[in-house]
Order: sequence, then structure tokens, then C-alpha cells
Amino acid sequence: MQKRILITGAAGFLGSHLCDRFIKEGMSVVAMDNLITGDLKNIEHLFKLEQFEFYHHDVSKFIHVPGQLDYILHFASPASPIDYLKIPIQTLKVSSLGSHNVLGLARVKNARVLVASTSEVYGDPHVHPQTEEYWGNVNPVGPRGCYDEAKRFMEAITMAYHDYHGLETRIIRIFNTYGPRMRLNDGRVLPAFIGQALRGEDLTMFGDGSQTRSFCYVDDLVEGIYRLLMSDYHLPVNIGNPSEITIKEFGEEILKLTGAKQKLISLPLPKDDPKQRRPDITKAKEILGWEPKVSRAEGLKITYDYFKSLSKDDLNKVEHRTFN
Repeated sequence: MQKRILITGAAGFLGSHLCDRFIKEGMSVVAMDNLITGDLKNIEHLFKLEQFEFYHHDVSKFIHVPGQLDYILHFASPASPIDYLKIPIQTLKVSSLGSHNVLGLARVKNARVLVASTSEVYGDPHVHPQTEEYWGNVNPVGPRGCYDEAKRFMEAITMAYHDYHGLETRIIRIFNTYGPRMRLNDGRVLPAFIGQALRGEDLTMFGDGSQTRSFCYVDDLVEGIYRLLMSDYHLPVNIGNPSEITIKEFGEEILKLTGAKQKLISLPLPKDDPKQRRPDITKAKEILGWEPKVSRAEGLKITYDYFKSLSKDDLNKVEHRTFN
């Protein structure tokens, strides 16, 4: 019998790529999104398929999906600094109430569930690179707290369902990921730099650009998610690319890639912005046999080609949808 998977946040950047992957794996995909930050354009190519269905629904409200479910991927959540500031309450609700609803559904359906956590659970880390055993340095009342603490709660309730109800659960901690279908206006450094280069604007970095990030191409991440879902490991696993670069060096790479004549300019550093971000992927290598394959140069070229193909309207769009 064909396996059936529910993917929440399916119209978003990562969710849409996961829909593609699980369709390719021969599964029937149930996609769910409330379209606050997701876009139907990301999944419209799948609507014609018999094994694909879409529910326009907010997971922080009760979820009903008729029929069997074998797997659930919980990827619904705003995931960029601009989102946390504009829709902090929705950000908290989707990983708390939403996670509760998803885990309850998984229990009723006897489905294995994988929840999308984040490197943000490590906050502004005192340990570098970050291992899964590090508990983090998070400010619960700072501007990023609504995202960081919601994801930490999500991990805690997922473990509670695993320990108390015996639910089959998986937890992925996702580090910076990039690729086609990212929102140009989402406030993250890669789309911000490429968007600015394409619009002829100076590239804006925060502080002196000495803070570091590690960028993983989306296809590599999706492969890691697939392997973790199919594994029998229930504790958190970091998935990301350990190749670390400063924001200043990264801006220079983007200027070179795009041939832009603008310059890098500095803005004040936001509160609680992590100074270092790099995953220790020892567990992913040992347990899943996974490591990233796509080089930054290769991934950036594909991503740049995607952004170049966008309409002028998309390129200049500043706001995403508002939501109460």
C-alpha cells in the first residue's frame, strides 16, 4: 500500500522541496500551510498530481486529516528574523500549539513524526562548533526569543510524547540553508545580499561582518531529513554544512558571483545576533551516513540563477502577507 505523508509548512521554502522529494519517493503527499509566509507558487507544479493534496489550514488550530498517515513532517513556522519581529505570537503558537496538535494527530494515526528544530536553540553559543549535547545560550525575553524558545518547547514536547506515549519521533536541528524558492525579502543574509545585488543596491551587513555562518544547500538538507526520518534515532541531530565563512567574506563572494559594482556597508548589529554558527555533524555522519555534497560555489550559482529569473515585482517586493 502506498505510504502517505503529511507535510506542514508545505508551501514554504523547505516544505516545498520536501513535497518534491517524497513524491519522488513514491509516497502520497498531504500538504498543509496557512500561507502566512508560504506561497502556492512553490507547489503549484504538484497540484495536477493524483498523489498530492493540499489543505489550507493553520496547524495551531485542531488538525483533521482523514485516512491513514504513515509519516508527518512538522515544518510549519515562520523562519526568518523579519518574521519573528512582525508575527511573534504566530511564531510561538505554531511551534507550541501547532506541535501539540501535530503530535496528537501522529498518536491517533500511529504515524512517525519528524519535527523541524533549528540551530537557533543554541542561541549565541559559547561552544563552537555546536554539538547536540550543548544546551545553548538563549535570551528568552529578547527579540529572537519567540522563535528560539518556541523551538526549544517543541523539542521538549516531542520528547515527552516519545517517552510518555511511546510515539515514534525524530528531531532535526537545521542550520542555515539556502536554495531556490527562498523569499527574497525574508531578512536572511543570502537572499538579502543577492536581492540587493540584483537591484543595484549596496550590500548591507550587520556589525563588522566578522560573525560567521555555515550555509547548506537545500538538496543536501532534504537528503539529511529523509535519512533521519527513515532512521531509528529519536534524539536531536544537527543537519548543516560545517564549512564556515564570515558574513564579510560571504558578501564579497556574492559581489563576485553577481558581478555587482556596489560595495559592502555596515549597519548596527541586531540584539542577540549569534556571533558564530557552525554545526558539529559527527552524529549525522555516524548515524545517518550523511554529509553535505554540494559546494557553496555550486549551490550559490543555482540559487543566483533562480533569483535572476524572478519578475521585477518579486524582486522589489518588500512586505510579506500580514496576519493577525
